[in-house]
Amino acid sequence: MFNSCRFTVLIERHVRHAWRLLLACFAAVALCAPLAHARPHAPVPLAKMAQDLRAEIASVRQASGRWSRDVHGVRHVEAIIIYEGGDDEFADLKAHVKRAGGKVKRRHKAIHGITVQMPAAQLKEIAERKNVVSISPNRTVTRSASALESITGSTHAQVRQYFSGYYTGLDGVGVGVAVLDSGIMSSHRSFFDEWMGWPRVWLSVDMLKSGKGLWGSGFSDGSMSYAPDSAAMWNYESLVANDGNPNPDPYGHGTFVASIIAGSGAYQAPDTTGVAPNADLFDVRVLGADGTGSVSDVIEGIEWVIYHAKEYNIRVINLSLAAASAESWRTDPLCLAVRNATAAGITVVVAAGNFGKDRKGQEVYGAIGSPANDPSVITVGAVNYRNSLDRGDDTVATFSSRGPTRGSFVDDNGVRQIDNLLKPDIVAPGNRLIGAAATGPLSSPQWNRIAAANPGLVSAAGGRQTYGQTLMMLSGTSVAAPVVTGTVALMLQANPGLTPPLIKALLQYSAQPIAGANLLQQGTGMVNVHGAVTLARMVRGDMANLISAGAIPPGASILRSGKTVPVPTSSIVGKAVNWSRMIFVGGNRVVAGTSLLTKYQPIYDPRITWANDTVRKRAPQYWPGTTSVPANTYVKSFTETVPATQVLLSGPITDLTSVAGRSSLVGRTGVFIPTATLASWAASGSGLTLGSGLVLSEGLVLSEGLVLSEGLVLSEGLVLSEGQVMSEGGVFDAIMNRTLILEGDR
Repeated sequence: MFNSCRFTVLIERHVRHAWRLLLACFAAVALCAPLAHARPHAPVPLAKMAQDLRAEIASVRQASGRWSRDVHGVRHVEAIIIYEGGDDEFADLKAHVKRAGGKVKRRHKAIHGITVQMPAAQLKEIAERKNVVSISPNRTVTRSASALESITGSTHAQVRQYFSGYYTGLDGVGVGVAVLDSGIMSSHRSFFDEWMGWPRVWLSVDMLKSGKGLWGSGFSDGSMSYAPDSAAMWNYESLVANDGNPNPDPYGHGTFVASIIAGSGAYQAPDTTGVAPNADLFDVRVLGADGTGSVSDVIEGIEWVIYHAKEYNIRVINLSLAAASAESWRTDPLCLAVRNATAAGITVVVAAGNFGKDRKGQEVYGAIGSPANDPSVITVGAVNYRNSLDRGDDTVATFSSRGPTRGSFVDDNGVRQIDNLLKPDIVAPGNRLIGAAATGPLSSPQWNRIAAANPGLVSAAGGRQTYGQTLMMLSGTSVAAPVVTGTVALMLQANPGLTPPLIKALLQYSAQPIAGANLLQQGTGMVNVHGAVTLARMVRGDMANLISAGAIPPGASILRSGKTVPVPTSSIVGKAVNWSRMIFVGGNRVVAGTSLLTKYQPIYDPRITWANDTVRKRAPQYWPGTTSVPANTYVKSFTETVPATQVLLSGPITDLTSVAGRSSLVGRTGVFIPTATLASWAASGSGLTLGSGLVLSEGLVLSEGLVLSEGLVLSEGLVLSEGQVMSEGGVFDAIMNRTLILEGDR
């Protein structure tokens, strides 16, 4: 079936890119199956149910969650069931739910899950089914809420330069970025292609239309359930289409986030140009007018992106949102969804959260939300850049969530285990950034809800507030994450053959450690666009294809012909910036060594996930090709296996675990060691050299990485709401109780 909208999008993109190439040349004269789960099956059915779900079922008080309600005195919940088996098993499970007085609202084919509404007391019987892996509540997700070019190193001469309305070098052109948020005001001038005169938001879809929100009456089978170009698929696409919405972002968060990624703001002062100002944007709305949505909505949005990724060259997903979850990454539904995206070759960037301190102003560790707690994603914390281009005085924002992850699961012996993964992976500017402010249509140009409730954010942005060019100021990890997303777009423009885990490794290796901040506060350091792009150009351009085909052995060279490892420093705003030269592996290890850049490491396969003592391989399965659809274009499902033997790292690699020592907050060792200190030791050659790398095999214990000391009080990982730190010393909007608390970064 022919679709003129999709055809027009593809043709316009090709024409646009051809024109850019021509103009760039001219400018140069003038002066690029079902899951086989290995999840631990708990011996007690109740252990399959998430902790917060069990607590809500047992409570005699009034229903307390948006996913829980009392109907005629009977507790009902909206929950997500992850199950094993094929379509026949789904039909049997669906019938069971119906017999229990419930209904199936959505099917999430990619994670083998269904969203249900049913009496809470009946879930225990559902959990007793052998084919049920886990049951989670359909939790609420919320937004986590130029100078930027200079701070990040985007305007380094080896990245890009700007000449009279156009860029030479890397600007993200041709790379698709999906923004899963509250919508994007595509008519804002920040998203216009100044050369071609049309918006760079190529498609807008709204996942809230299919499921009708929490407790909605609709049913959605998700895009992956429909054969490509079938009538059912086009009916679904018509249902979620949102291009004609006159007010696509009434909340305002998504528009701001998109402008940090790909805004083109040189047309006015202050210049609010984003990191990748010519990247192609795809608006996937998953949050409503109040800035909240459901896990089910986000999962469906992720599945839509996976399904269309190859069609539109969508290479990056930005998730500036989080859900409250105390579940392990092994079973958390959002984590399953983002791992699918990674396995399909899509880099997922997620905000760490804004819970770095409590209401008394004390620092809190262990408050990373979902899906930022998944080992496959790039988790981003926030930096306060002190309103200065000099990176030397930058600090980790006090609101930025610290690691480790605190999700838990019950092992085969019935013992609760904590994940304790090192997060965040990296940090980026996220304090008092200025970006695009959404408004209503010209016929009714009211401010978005964030700006309307906090007019100081508009006045703080400065500039002329002209319709279609409006600006505001925000802070939070939700505005730090898109800085990294934009950087990833530049890396992929420089080298389309990079895989998501290789991108993460290059970002971490080239990051600049911030003085005084430890591994749980900043990961390996602050994003360095110049360094990341330099390393991306160094790697051969066919890596993704070689890895997918299994055609590159561990230890093989990954360098382009004639390329060598560069000096590990960058010059940003005239000052030298040292790289960390470290990456996180296995969830709780820190490794170093140039072999990470020169040799193929099997962990760069996006299908492999390694964390603690768990190694899994997740692979996409595609719909067969047709006369009009090439094979291996549209993902149909995913399979997961557990390799008995798997090379993970190829030596020589330096393991820094032993020199970091046992974790002590007071002694500043282990996970609390300053990143800069560990980086200096790595540069001097300290650490345990693993000459032959690391291989998963029987008897090898992989979980003995950086271990937390007993007695340290940590957040239990149950994030009440993601909130949004609006400005330095400004407003924190606590979604759950609608109270306003002064809790900005001081």
